[in-house]
Amino acid sequence: MVYRRISGTVLAALLFTTPAVAGHHKPYGYGADNGPEKWGQLSDKYALCESGDMQSPIDLANANARGNVALAVKYQAGPLTVSNKGLTIQADFAAGSSMTSGGATYNLIQIHFHTPSEHAISGKRYPLTGHFVHATEGGKLGVLGVMFEEGAVNAELGKILAAASSEKSEPATISGQMIDPNGMLPADRSVYRYMGSLTTPPCSEGVNWFVLKAPITASADQIAVFQTLMGDSARPVRALNNRLVVAPE
Repeated sequence: MVYRRISGTVLAALLFTTPAVAGHHKPYGYGADNGPEKWGQLSDKYALCESGDMQSPIDLANANARGNVALAVKYQAGPLTVSNKGLTIQADFAAGSSMTSGGATYNLIQIHFHTPSEHAISGKRYPLTGHFVHATEGGKLGVLGVMFEEGAVNAELGKILAAASSEKSEPATISGQMIDPNGMLPADRSVYRYMGSLTTPPCSEGVNWFVLKAPITASADQIAVFQTLMGDSARPVRALNNRLVVAPE
C-alpha cells in the first residue's frame, strides 16, 4: 500500500482510480466478467479480494458491540478539484481538514462516491454513498462513510456534479469555486466503527472504517446524475469473520 507521505493527491490516485490492465489480465469493474466476485481472479495483485478475512463493506446490523465512538471532525472549505475516474466521481481536498478518533488524527484527502451505498443496514442500501478518505502521517487509512437518501438538494454535491466531466478526466481545479466538506455530513456524527479494507482492488486490509449512522439528503436528480455517471458501483457485503463492529448507542 502506498501512503500519504508521497502526497495526498498521489495516494488518492493510486488507491481509488480506474484500474489499469495488469499484464494480460482484465481491469476490474462491476460487470459479469470483471465484477466483485471475479476480482481475486483478475490479477495476483487482487488476490486479497478473494482470500482476505477483513474485507469491506459489511452489513452494519451485524454489529456485536455498542458504544459511542469519539470522533472529532475538523473540516474547512477549500478549492474545488474534481475528476471522473471512470468508476467513480472524486473531489480532492486541500490540506488542513482532518478527523480525530482514538488518539489518531487522519488528514482528509478526497471524497469519492458509489451507487448504491456499499455498506448496508439490515440489508438496506441507500441510493448513494460518499467515502471521505483520510490518512495519518504514519500512513494508516481512515474512511468516513456517509449515506445519502432522497430529499432536499445538497449544495456541495451540486458543486461536484457541476464540475464533473461525463467522461474519464484528470483532476481539474475550478477557478473561484470553493467546497465545504461539512455540507456533506449530517449533524449527528454517531458512527459504526470496525476494521476493514478498501472496497476496490487491491482490497488492502487494515483500513479504519467510521460509517455515519444518520444519512444526509441529496435530491432525486442529483442521485440520478451520479447513477448515470458511475452506474452500479457497489461491492456486495462481505463476511464479518468474528471482527469487532461497534454500533452507536
